[in-house]
Amino acid sequence: MLVELRIENFAIIDRIELELGPGLTVFTGETGAGKSIIIDAVETLLGVRADSGVIRTGVERSSVEATFKIMPKVRPLIHEILREEALLDDKEYLTLGREFRREGRNIARVNGRTVNLGLLRSLGELLIDLHGQSEHLSLLKVKNHLALLDRFAEVETELNAYQQTYGELQQVRRDLRQLRQSEKEAARKMEMLSFQVDEIDKAGLSPDEEDKLKAERTRLANAENLAKQAQIALMALDEGELDSASASDRLGIAIQALEGLTKVDQERSDLLSVAQDIFERTVELARELSNYLQEVEFDPNRLGEVDDRLNLIFTLKRKYGESIQAILDYGEQARQELDAITHAEERIAKLEARESNLLAELSQRGQALSDIRHQAADRLSKAIESELADLRMERAKFEVEFRTTLDEKGLTLPGGERVSFDAGGYEQIEFLVEPNPGEGLKPLVKVASGGETSRLMLALKNVLARADHTPTLIFDEIDQGIGGRVGAVVGEKLWQLGREHQVLCITHLAQLAGFGEQHIRVEKVLKADRTTTAVQAVSGEDRVIELAQMLGSVSEGTLQSANEIMQHVAKSRQ
Repeated sequence: MLVELRIENFAIIDRIELELGPGLTVFTGETGAGKSIIIDAVETLLGVRADSGVIRTGVERSSVEATFKIMPKVRPLIHEILREEALLDDKEYLTLGREFRREGRNIARVNGRTVNLGLLRSLGELLIDLHGQSEHLSLLKVKNHLALLDRFAEVETELNAYQQTYGELQQVRRDLRQLRQSEKEAARKMEMLSFQVDEIDKAGLSPDEEDKLKAERTRLANAENLAKQAQIALMALDEGELDSASASDRLGIAIQALEGLTKVDQERSDLLSVAQDIFERTVELARELSNYLQEVEFDPNRLGEVDDRLNLIFTLKRKYGESIQAILDYGEQARQELDAITHAEERIAKLEARESNLLAELSQRGQALSDIRHQAADRLSKAIESELADLRMERAKFEVEFRTTLDEKGLTLPGGERVSFDAGGYEQIEFLVEPNPGEGLKPLVKVASGGETSRLMLALKNVLARADHTPTLIFDEIDQGIGGRVGAVVGEKLWQLGREHQVLCITHLAQLAGFGEQHIRVEKVLKADRTTTAVQAVSGEDRVIELAQMLGSVSEGTLQSANEIMQHVAKSRQ
């Protein structure tokens, strides 16, 4: 909902600021006062391209800025766009802006940051429908018609069921395409995969094997030196030389001496304990060295085997991964692919059967969806024609056109023909209208512009009020070609539409303006010898005077008529 509008140096507007509320707001004033200029300024927020011609004479730049309260029905879509662009500053409010410079490029802004015009247009179209400027009107976009009809028909349950089946069918078809493509390459791929699986299986690898082999190879390559060093250490510890005793022998002598010492000086028995501990650890070390000597042997054959094994691992790593675990994972993946190809025909047959069943199910769900839509279309047409009759378009006709496209791979209808389909069903729809007898039904976009189009859109909006999620609706020229009596009807319908939307309307009819919950007078004023547009919210006696001026010169008669209009409005609202 549009809550604030600021326009500066735009055409004859110097500066205006508007605070707008919910419901129906009417703009009144003499022709040329600037009412349509305000709408033109708002239109730039819908992404309309504008040049320096909109800049007020004598200044270098103009700007339009609007603050919107993001209503719940459009909040998910708007938040999604803002998140993608990293522009979501406030979850409740959004600011759109345009700046036009006499020298340099025009600038579009969202929440104060410069954006491209396309993004501004995407957001603007979710927030505003501007009636009278057909290129921006959501109802004139055929792609929106199906969603509007579905919301009017309340087919959410049936549509969800259809779309769930549709999603399953698309997944089955993706799997089939992948399998059929794989089948074409099956022979070549099977040979390659079989070789890879066989090569990895024959290697018989274990994840920690490489580290163990490298350690073993180091020992084998240095066996002679290792044995020599171990033997020297063992002799020093336990065996000794011909002319010298071993470490264990010397420790034995030390222990005997310390035993004698302890007998005399028992307070130093700790020295004996230390010596005994060293002796036991020396004996244990000698035992370990002896065992190690038995294990170390120079075996050229085993060294060759280890080298061959390490070379094999290196070759497999180069082909399949940087580690033994990566090689094993590659082998498992290749095995699964091979299994999938081997059983491809069986899987294809099962998927084809599933595809056939899903197509039959989707056809039934699509038919149920179509039946509800056709029934809703009849109700919609009658309701809109009734609205048009109230708006002095008694002989206008409205129709929802349903179309199908033949497709030999599509859904089968009860009559046997096969038609294309998508996530929305198997029918394409478009709203058609015949404003005057004999013209024939035409797409909405081809209907003549002006007040007739605005009244048609008002009828559509009233019937589709709950189905249409656009928060702010702007009507321009809606009273063209109608009198006061019909104007009162139009005003009441706009007021009713304001229960579901924020409605802004420019009007010259007092009978219509009386229904506004907010009334803004637009007038030309002379300021510093220059003409500019001024706006003022009017209420109470000032509003009665404004309505009287719209009926003619202010007089006792026009004032009485203005009061009668307000009384009629109050009664209608009850």
